[in-house]
Amino acid sequence: MKIAMVSVMVEDPVKAFQYYTKVLGFEEVMYDPANYLAIVKSPLVPDGGVILLEPTEPGGIPIAKDFKNKIYEMGLPVISFSAEDLAETVKELKAKGVKFKKDLTKTDWGYEAVFDDDNGNFIQLIKY
Repeated sequence: MKIAMVSVMVEDPVKAFQYYTKVLGFEEVMYDPANYLAIVKSPLVPDGGVILLEPTEPGGIPIAKDFKNKIYEMGLPVISFSAEDLAETVKELKAKGVKFKKDLTKTDWGYEAVFDDDNGNFIQLIKY
């Protein structure tokens, strides 16, 4: 099996779509703002899994919104991305105004950095 789709809960899928495509560099798979539907994918893995930017607003499921808010309050990343050169990726994202909760750090298992996706989520960048 392989990953086909994952959901990242966002407050506003239209705003999130702009951020994930314009700032993070993901590509559009499906975008229907009138129906709060936004799906993106990495240009580096054309046949890889996609990300559904799952709305918690308007009219989202209350438990999903509560879960999303609690995870954010705890400071936990909701998804992890990787890049060939994490230092360069962090530099590029900072130049675009991305706010990092944790700068690039060497860990026992590799490298990581954590940033805020401007839609109520922390995203982890990792390299083993």
